Amino acid sequence: MTRYQHLANLLAERIEQGLYRHGEKLPSVRSLSQEHGVSISTVQQAYQTLENLQLITPQPRSGYFIAPRKAQPPVPAMSSPVQRPVEITQWDEVNTLLADHHDKSLIAFGSGAPDVSQPSLKPLWREMSRIVQHNPCDVLSYDELSGRQDLRAQIARVMLDSETVVAADDIVITSGCHSAIAIALLAVCKPGDIVAVESPCYYGTIQMLRGFDIKAIEIPTDPQTGISIEALELALEQWPIKGVILVPNCNNPLGFIMPDARKRAVLSLAQRHDIVIFEDDIYGELAREYPRPRTIKSWDIDGRVLLCSSFTKSIAPGLRVGWIVPGRYRDRVLHMKYATSSTSVPAMQMAVTAFIRDGHYHRHVRRMRQIYQHNMETWTCWVRQYFPCDICVTRPQGSFMLWIELPEIVDMVCVAKQLCRLKIQVAPGSLFSASGKYRNCLRINCALPLTDKNREALRQLGEAVSIAME
Repeated sequence: MTRYQHLANLLAERIEQGLYRHGEKLPSVRSLSQEHGVSISTVQQAYQTLENLQLITPQPRSGYFIAPRKAQPPVPAMSSPVQRPVEITQWDEVNTLLADHHDKSLIAFGSGAPDVSQPSLKPLWREMSRIVQHNPCDVLSYDELSGRQDLRAQIARVMLDSETVVAADDIVITSGCHSAIAIALLAVCKPGDIVAVESPCYYGTIQMLRGFDIKAIEIPTDPQTGISIEALELALEQWPIKGVILVPNCNNPLGFIMPDARKRAVLSLAQRHDIVIFEDDIYGELAREYPRPRTIKSWDIDGRVLLCSSFTKSIAPGLRVGWIVPGRYRDRVLHMKYATSSTSVPAMQMAVTAFIRDGHYHRHVRRMRQIYQHNMETWTCWVRQYFPCDICVTRPQGSFMLWIELPEIVDMVCVAKQLCRLKIQVAPGSLFSASGKYRNCLRINCALPLTDKNREALRQLGEAVSIAME
């Protein structure tokens, strides 16, 4: 993070905490420069950032003043899906969204890609080049089925931050988190089984269930505290549910971190009903709070939690390095990995191992947490500025996904088709439901850079939503 960004964040926190009142004059550029030991241009850039966020307003020859505070949009209410197993739809829409990811002319609000442009990734690129040049035999050979021992040891060290204590031999390397969840499901479920999911739920997970001929039952989920334990228990009493898929830390798409008490409660419920928890922790490293939140796996004593994660969001999706901690299902997981994908790619595993071992990974993640927090605050301000007043917006506790709920009259599926002509891609909320609910919602990727082009695209998106409400 640059000096001006650090100063802007510090001042923004003071404003949000009420240390400066509406209309109060801020310190002069020169006095703030002396107070913080930074250049005048650094202070000017920080004030410009706060002005863009509409937290302050300049007055000619008078300085900067605290702007009137706009009311925060309310957080969406707990979802209320149909609580019965359903046949999953929406594949054609998801396929179109995936195909659009490769169109570089699009403003991809609908993608889930992280920012891979930061200089903190340069050590990784250098390591990849070095490995290819100096280890051609290792790079071109088969890997062991569980993945490289040295990488599994480094992942075990990383997982200690979430109070998840595992050994290297407890971990199985996969080709990303998507592959990890797929293998976990194949190890536990068979066609026709029922799996409970949060609602809304990441569309990739939903389509995976469809591909395996597994039915989904959507459980009401609170945008701040997570899946309803009471609704899940009721569903378990009514249906032969095999397991539940949860994203408890920096949930996609709602952004919440499930409180520890609720994590323990859902694990206790799984123990009483003897079901499996498929825990997706792909965003856990990007939580704003430090130390990062605990996993449900960290309380697991009987191996019923299959923890799945990867470096897709915390480093880069192109690495395709993920893992499972399969607990009691280790033998089945290894069999399913061999049956579906066999061994993993050695080169990427070697590069990631060195990236973590040499201390670059933790530095990079710290940087990305700060960048995503700043981006999220800015994108949220822009949404408040350009969207109609009667919307609900989540308040994510990490990562870079923002969920927006619009009035029922708005059909984002139709709006999305109109926006394609403007080269703007969005992810309608219906993609995140097994039954096609949430057509009046959308998810926005706040990892996109804060450029004038992207800001203008968001303005056009807000304008399209306003027209749809007329």
